[in-house]
Amino acid sequence: MKPLLYLFLFIAISSCKTKILPQVKQYEASLEYETKSQLGEGAFWNHKTQELYWVDIEGMQLHIYSPQTKTNRSLEMPSRIGTVVPSAVNAKAVVALQDGIYNIDVHSGDLELVSEIERDIPSNRFNDGKCDPSGRLWVGSMALDQKQYEANLYMVTENGEATLKKDSVTISNGIVWTKDKSTMYYIDTPTLEIKAYDYDDATGAITNERVAVTVNESLGFPDGMTIDANDMLWVALWNGNAVVNYNPKSGKLLSKVEVPAHNVTSCAFGGPNLDVLYITSSSLDMTEDEKEQYPFAGSLFKVKLDVKGVKGDFFGSAGK
Repeated sequence: MKPLLYLFLFIAISSCKTKILPQVKQYEASLEYETKSQLGEGAFWNHKTQELYWVDIEGMQLHIYSPQTKTNRSLEMPSRIGTVVPSAVNAKAVVALQDGIYNIDVHSGDLELVSEIERDIPSNRFNDGKCDPSGRLWVGSMALDQKQYEANLYMVTENGEATLKKDSVTISNGIVWTKDKSTMYYIDTPTLEIKAYDYDDATGAITNERVAVTVNESLGFPDGMTIDANDMLWVALWNGNAVVNYNPKSGKLLSKVEVPAHNVTSCAFGGPNLDVLYITSSSLDMTEDEKEQYPFAGSLFKVKLDVKGVKGDFFGSAGK
């Protein structure tokens, strides 16, 4: 009878665990645009033009994708491009290239230097970045060899004034602000943590650093991030085949979007109603089995959600 008793105990314990586990809503993303970007990143929805701005860091390209026509326009960059944010000035955007921050004309591709930050650190490159509610670019770096604590996070104004906001970073990644402008969330990928900061929009000051979310390593590594209209976080998972949705107040996992790509890199709410989540991915760092399992790695994906995002802040004094 002992084996049977153990079986009953196992079933009872398993049942209890099931009851106390949080209910996680499941979604599945579908292929939106097939392409073989090496390191797709930096998803940003331009609500004025109804286009998705994104980058291929290693492919050294800025992309502008139109869901209406299913076409993707590409601009070649002179070096690795870490992120892009549309500008408050029409037909302009700000890009983080390997040797500095530039304004770019999204039609001609002409570049204009904004700031030379980290030009004197050729062993680093810029990674992810977004603009705060006042239109200042927050952009972080990483060492090319991913060496620990060699990178930084900066705040850059439209006139090129750059301020160091965090040092000793390893892989600077997702960054967002709450709709009341009081809190900033930030990811340094290898920490598996999403940090929260009290944020002063008047000055750009961040204080009171604390951990809002700890990502279970079994899920993957937190990469790019966006925020919805309820101030909930949506986080792309490198080596995780998914985007996950967290409540940063409780740290709880709320929902999960399965993505048919191994390394999921960034996401942005888009569409006329801001209820479509667009997702970028990478075709790098995959085994042969993973390449066979995920033939669309490097492509764009999307999922229709029952929550809405918010309009992203543009670069420059006009903010949104």
